[in-house]
Amino acid sequence: MSISHKLRGVRILKAVSSPTRLQILSLLFDKSSLTYSELMNLLKMSPSKDAGRFAYHLRFLLKADLVELDADSKKYCLTDLGKMVIDVADRIEKKAYRPRGMLIRTSRSTLEEFDANRIADSLIRETRMPADLAQKVAKEAEKQLLKSRTKYVTAPLIREIVNAILIEKGLEDYRHRLTRLGLPVHDVFALIEGKSKTSEGAESIRNAAGDTVLKEYILLNVLPRDIADAHLSGSLHLDRLNSWIMKPNEVVHDIRFFLQNGLHLEKVASFGFSLLPPRSFEEALAIILNAILHSAREINGIQVLEYFNVFLSPFVKNLDLAKVEESLRFFLFSVNHHADVSFGVELVVPEFLGSKTAVCSAEKARYQYKDFLAETQLLASVLFKIVKEQSALTPLRKVKLTVKVRPNIYADEKAKQLFLEAHLLAVRDGNVFFADVSERENACRVFSPSGCHFDDNLNGDWETDTLRVGCLGYVTVNLPRIVYETEKDKAKFFSVLKERLDMASHALEIKYRALRNLRGLLPFLLQRANGDEYFRLDAGSMLVNFAGFENAVEAFSGSKIEDEKSAAFAKEVADQVTAFMQKSGKRVRRLLPAVLPDFEASRRLAEADIERYGVGKIHFSGTRDKPFYSTFVRFVYRESKLEPKLLANTWRSSWLHKSASLTVVELEETEVKPESLVLLSKQLMSEYGVRFFTYNRKLTFCAICGKSSLGHLHKCPLCGATSALTLFDRFSLGQA
Repeated sequence: MSISHKLRGVRILKAVSSPTRLQILSLLFDKSSLTYSELMNLLKMSPSKDAGRFAYHLRFLLKADLVELDADSKKYCLTDLGKMVIDVADRIEKKAYRPRGMLIRTSRSTLEEFDANRIADSLIRETRMPADLAQKVAKEAEKQLLKSRTKYVTAPLIREIVNAILIEKGLEDYRHRLTRLGLPVHDVFALIEGKSKTSEGAESIRNAAGDTVLKEYILLNVLPRDIADAHLSGSLHLDRLNSWIMKPNEVVHDIRFFLQNGLHLEKVASFGFSLLPPRSFEEALAIILNAILHSAREINGIQVLEYFNVFLSPFVKNLDLAKVEESLRFFLFSVNHHADVSFGVELVVPEFLGSKTAVCSAEKARYQYKDFLAETQLLASVLFKIVKEQSALTPLRKVKLTVKVRPNIYADEKAKQLFLEAHLLAVRDGNVFFADVSERENACRVFSPSGCHFDDNLNGDWETDTLRVGCLGYVTVNLPRIVYETEKDKAKFFSVLKERLDMASHALEIKYRALRNLRGLLPFLLQRANGDEYFRLDAGSMLVNFAGFENAVEAFSGSKIEDEKSAAFAKEVADQVTAFMQKSGKRVRRLLPAVLPDFEASRRLAEADIERYGVGKIHFSGTRDKPFYSTFVRFVYRESKLEPKLLANTWRSSWLHKSASLTVVELEETEVKPESLVLLSKQLMSEYGVRFFTYNRKLTFCAICGKSSLGHLHKCPLCGATSALTLFDRFSLGQA
């Protein structure tokens, strides 16, 4: 080696022998380039006191060719030689501080020797960070670990350290992508301890832990920051966040598909069996049950079996009544054990099944069943009988009956009798819903017990618009929050309302696109037959739900919802929402406003507002211990007369008629005659324009005597038991 090279090497070693000069090199490595002033500030040197000392060290590094000045930016940066010196210094530091054999337990359940390059590789792979920046972060993490002198580290610990460095450096977007999803050890312990005291079983622990991970993933990596923050803060509520990108909420089945094809699947092996088209009533019910069980894995909520008694009527032709009842009873009990299912029940009249006018394609399809009028009515009657008998014992809470009321049913004696039998169920809270489809414009409408509905106005075809479709999901907007945020400034209120509607519709668009892109997660619903997918994903509805409509109007106007001032403001809100939906309808198909029961959103949003603004400022329903916002339309039926609360204004009735909504009629805790309810149902439909409603009663079930009694009781009136009592109330949270 020549003398000149030796002298240069001595000059370089001398340059890095000073802690100050080495610190300058490290700062330039971390920050890429810095000005003279920036370097002094980071070194915490005073321009008046330390200028000479700093200039001396900087000149030394410049002469050693370790640092250079960029003439254009007036910033200092490392030369290639300077970067090499930093790398050598790092390796020396590792040798000096690194305990021999420092191990890391990886997420693959293996023990490996620590290697900083693995950190850089993870940053590049998981966050798409530039390689040079990833190397800098990895080196910083390595320094912190080495100084700790630990012999044993875990992958989560390293990830925490790296995330702390990313926060310190202001690299928040990368931190979001790198964040580890999961539960702290304490939370897992609490979860196991808590579930062990219930009868939910071990699987509920796995589900709860998995739900937590998926919620964190969706909030951090799927939803935009503003939507995620709005959900967390209580401005919005995304329903069933844990499966937001994986499952639709509801499905309206066309059981003819399975009755004609059996369980025809492209990948039969994945489901374990294949059934041919049924040859008997029992086989038909078995196929429908299996379709329900498979679908339950791929949706979040209710399954609707529309025209259940019509489509099954051919299978009970000439069948013994006792056999029909036995098979149907077993089927209903099996369904109740596994899934929430609504059975669409037609109170058919001869004109309904035998129409030759074919006003819509639905009537053409019904005409095929014109010879099965008696069987259709028989199935309805048997359904009512089974549910009524069971409601006196342990109610079938997951079995819901949606009874369609059509024109002329009062003129047909059998249909009129069935209508009365349906109200016998309502008297005992047999989970029965009534749908008014008497008007021509909604003759083909399909209803879900949640309040969702589907009309034949998408493509103009009854079957493709109302069957094999479903509700993909909904977002609930916290209306009272907007009042509090804008301090009753009307212009600001409507401006913020539009922002929230935009966020809600954007979140629903994200869900729709995810369901389309992750089709493999819905193998049963998206199975094909004759080249056509079963579930019509593109025809699914997406809902913007509203919590606290009444609370918000009263808070803004300072008067009750029935007052003229409140009614005027409420109409403005309804008009703005309607205009937004019409405009967005060009971009998002079947985006609808909704006023649907959502007990989680109802409670969570009210509690969030109380925590933020104080209980004295919030207009809420319920009690201070159990506050909630109104999320559905409610009547009270007391002393044989209606006491309407929310439908006092005709404009509201008109708005809800076009929206997804459910009206609940609360019955007093005394005996009510079914004939009185029949008259009440007629009044609701004809005078108030209510299109979809249900009657609700509180029932107390006694496990000792196996009977249910009216009201919320603390002692069984039949056997005197004070324990083993269970309250059944479909609309809880103090809303009943």
